[in-house]
Amino acid sequence: MINNLKKYLNEEQYPKAVEKIIEKVNDLLTNGETVEYIAVQNKPAINISPDSIVLTNKRILFFRSKSFGLVTDFNDYLWKDVAESHISEAILGSTFTMTAITGFIETIDYIPKSQARKLYQYAQGKEEEMIEYRREKNWKKEEPQREELFSIRQTKIKKSLQNRKSQKQRHQQKILWKHF
Repeated sequence: MINNLKKYLNEEQYPKAVEKIIEKVNDLLTNGETVEYIAVQNKPAINISPDSIVLTNKRILFFRSKSFGLVTDFNDYLWKDVAESHISEAILGSTFTMTAITGFIETIDYIPKSQARKLYQYAQGKEEEMIEYRREKNWKKEEPQREELFSIRQTKIKKSLQNRKSQKQRHQQKILWKHF
């Protein structure tokens, strides 16, 4: 099992904690979803059951241990629902903060700095992808409105040209009548 975990143990994650998390995560993965990174909290005092953040190609999962690790709460967010992510570094580690597009905020503190930077790096890449995704989605959603506006503009332009042509013809007729 530890060989399968090696790819998640790059930045001083605790192997036992990662093993527990990966077992839980594997039961939650959807079709085509893969774990990209795992960050594990490292509190300065007793760290019996640390909180963790799991990044997959489809979502971000926050695991919070309670009752000395006997109970685990988790919240997950699809990347398209993540508005932004931030880290703030302190002496004893970093705080990773994720804000959903609904305004809801998730935070886990005491993440080792190197792990927090990796989280941030991956999350920023996904944020950029999702900004483009939302832009394209809005573009497609607004396409019928744009087509309608274009049609209205075209109609106004045609009417304006017709009015100008009519005015020009009337003006020419007036000039002709004056000469007779």
